[in-house]
Amino acid sequence: MPIKLIQNSANVFSNLPGIHRVLLVSISIITFGIAFLNPNQDSSIHLIDRFDLFSAEESIPSMALSPDSEFYDVLPFYPEEIEGESVQPTDQTKFEHIIQSGDTLSSVLNQYGVDISEIAKLTKSNKDLAKLQIGQTLSWELNEEGDLNTLTWAVSKRETRTYALEDGKFTEVKDIIQGEWSDHLITGELTASLSESAKLIGLSKKEVSAITRALSWQFNTNKLKKGDKIVAVFSRESLNGKIEQSQLLGVRVQSGGKDYYALKAENGKFYNEEGYAPSQGFLRTPTNKAFKVSSHFNPRRLNPVTKRIAPHNGVDYAMPIGTPLLAVGDGTVIAAKRDGAAGNYITIKHNSQYTTRYMHLKSIHVKPGEKVKRGQKIGLSGNTGRSTGPHLHYEIWINGKAVNPLKANLPRTESMSSSEKKEFEAYIEPVLKQLTF
Repeated sequence: MPIKLIQNSANVFSNLPGIHRVLLVSISIITFGIAFLNPNQDSSIHLIDRFDLFSAEESIPSMALSPDSEFYDVLPFYPEEIEGESVQPTDQTKFEHIIQSGDTLSSVLNQYGVDISEIAKLTKSNKDLAKLQIGQTLSWELNEEGDLNTLTWAVSKRETRTYALEDGKFTEVKDIIQGEWSDHLITGELTASLSESAKLIGLSKKEVSAITRALSWQFNTNKLKKGDKIVAVFSRESLNGKIEQSQLLGVRVQSGGKDYYALKAENGKFYNEEGYAPSQGFLRTPTNKAFKVSSHFNPRRLNPVTKRIAPHNGVDYAMPIGTPLLAVGDGTVIAAKRDGAAGNYITIKHNSQYTTRYMHLKSIHVKPGEKVKRGQKIGLSGNTGRSTGPHLHYEIWINGKAVNPLKANLPRTESMSSSEKKEFEAYIEPVLKQLTF
C-alpha cells in the first residue's frame, strides 16, 4: 500500500503545473526542516499526516492556483525564467514624466526622490511651472549627489524651457522653434454658406473667423450664399509639414454684384481698398443736435408709470415730436415695429458686438433686413407706447449687455492723412493685386 501511495503521489506530482510543483516542494522542505529541528517530536506522524493530505487524487484539484490567487504573491520571481526577456540596468540620473490629471511639479519630482527644498528653489523664481498642462512632458537629470541638476519642460511642440542649476539657483532658457512663413492665395465660389464651403475652398475655421472679423463693419459674412465669390491672401506658418498658424493679409468678397474689401495695414488694422475703415466710428448721439437728458441709465430706476423698481437700460432725451433720428453706425435693421411699452421702435445690429435701440418713435423709415449707414435718417421721434411725454429712449448693447450710452466705449472713426494714405496704398499693393477672380 505505501508503494502504491508513493506511485500515485508521484504521478499526480508529475502532472501538476510547474508553479504547483514548486509550491509542494517548498512545503516538503519546510516540513522536513521542522522535523530535524524538533527531534523530540514524533515527526513521522506529522509527515504521514501531511502526505495523507495528498493521498487521494480527488483532493489535488483543491490545491490548484488560479492566475488571481494570492499564493502568487509569496512565490519567488525570477525574471530570467521569462523567455526572451531580460532585466536591463536603468540610468538612475535621468527621468521623464508625462503630465497626468492632478499632477503638479512638486508631486511629480518628489515621487522620484527629488527633495522638496530643491523643488522650492526651482519654483521660487520660475512661477510658470505652476501652469503644467496634461500631456506636456517633463524630463530632468540629477547630479552625482542625487540633487536636481536640470529640468526640461516641453511646453508645446514648438516651445521648450530648460532650467539649469547655476551658482545655487535655476536659470531659465527658452527654445522656440520657428516655422516657415509663406503667402497663400485662397479663391473660390461658394457652394453654400462661407462656413459650409470653407473646407472645400481651403480655409480653416480660424481663417473663416479672421475674414468675418475683418469684414464685420461693412459686410455680414453670414449672408454669403451659393454663387458668391471670395478671394483671400493668408500668410501661413508651416512647422514639420503642418500649418500651425495664419494671418489674414487681405480679402475680397463679391456678393449681390458688389465688392467688399478688407486689407491689413502696417498698423495691423483693416481698411477697404480706399484706405477707409467704413464703419469703425459711431456717432455719440442719434441726433444732429444735442438734447437734454431727461432720464439717465439706471439698473434700478423707479418707473414713473408703473411705480416699480425696474432697470432703465438706456437714456431718455427730451425732444420735440418729429425730430429726425439717425443710425449711429453702419448696420442691419433687425426690428422695426410697434410694441405696447416701447411704442414704435427700431433695433439695429452693427456687428457681432454692438446693437442699438430707438423707442417711442412717431414714425419708422426703415424695415427689417435693410442695411443702414452711419448718419442715415431712420425715423422721427415721438411719444408712442408707455411714455410720460415726447422723448427718445436710446439704448446701446455691447456683447449682449446694456451699457450707459453716455459712457460707452464706442468705436472711433480713423481717417488717414494724404501721406498716410500713400504709405497705405504702397503697403497693400502686392496683396491687392492678388485679389482677383
